[in-house]
Amino acid sequence: QVQLIESGGGLVQAGGSLRLSCVASGDSFGNYVMAWFHQAPGKEREFVAGISWSGIRTLYADSVKDRFTISRDSAKNTLYLQMNSLKPEDTAVYYCAARAGIGVKAVGGNYDYWGQGTQVTVSS
Repeated sequence: QVQLIESGGGLVQAGGSLRLSCVASGDSFGNYVMAWFHQAPGKEREFVAGISWSGIRTLYADSVKDRFTISRDSAKNTLYLQMNSLKPEDTAVYYCAARAGIGVKAVGGNYDYWGQGTQVTVSS
């Protein structure tokens, strides 16, 4: 049982930055693979970035690699997504997700727990 709460979304101009946070409570945070997904209006929920339970392995969608950085702080039970060089196409609701396991997965069905989402809007 894990509860996830995202924060940090907002409105930013293209080229700007935001840092999303996801605070987890419940089971041991360190034993969960964590990921960020996003969903734009009229589109399917898509994988953005994931991080292994150890924090060593990361995976990024092609659209965000070299711009976004996923990280985790086990002591604070918190997942982060640092988003730089934001583009209008990054506009979406961003969701934190967690799964029990050892591998980072890019498919949402592999994740057991989800946050409520936080809105990110990037203007041109």
